[in-house]
Amino acid sequence: MIRKLKSGEYRLYSRKKDPKTGKRRNLGTFQDRAAAEKHEREVQYFKRAG
Repeated sequence: MIRKLKSGEYRLYSRKKDPKTGKRRNLGTFQDRAAAEKHEREVQYFKRAG
């Protein structure tokens, strides 16, 4: 899940909420949306690769 921050950067959050905090986990902050989308694909691949 990608959200745009007030600073103009994009942050990637986990799809599920963290059971400990009740919030979504921050998976990285990126300068542009394309970089965030690329990293999201890498994360999804890695989840299945294990």
